[in-house]
Amino acid sequence: MSIVGEGFPLLKLTRYGVITERLLLEISERYTEINIDKYVIMPNHIHILLVVKNGGRGNPSPTIDTAIGWFKYMTTKEINKTSNAQGRKIFQRSFNDHIIRGEQDYREIWQYIENNPIKWTDDEFYD
Repeated sequence: MSIVGEGFPLLKLTRYGVITERLLLEISERYTEINIDKYVIMPNHIHILLVVKNGGRGNPSPTIDTAIGWFKYMTTKEINKTSNAQGRKIFQRSFNDHIIRGEQDYREIWQYIENNPIKWTDDEFYD
């Protein structure tokens, strides 16, 4: 992904970002008890706000680990296939999660995701 524009940046996904976004949005199709409320795909990380409906009692019964594991596996598989780089790691082994506790916490996480592209120039991996 590249971030272009002055002031409020515009996100322009690379071909790998497009693959990532498509598979990210497929999580809710595959695991109907999981909704993606908000997300942003950054050049070196992703933020996702997931909502598990009905206590995750759907079929298949989803867990966050299962859904994210499927997403990471499928994204890696497709990016490697597209780039002819079989076996290349795309994601770190684990992920950071946070259980939202209340409306204020939800709003803060939402805003953090919304504002993350603006902070990209402060990231240690920014070119």
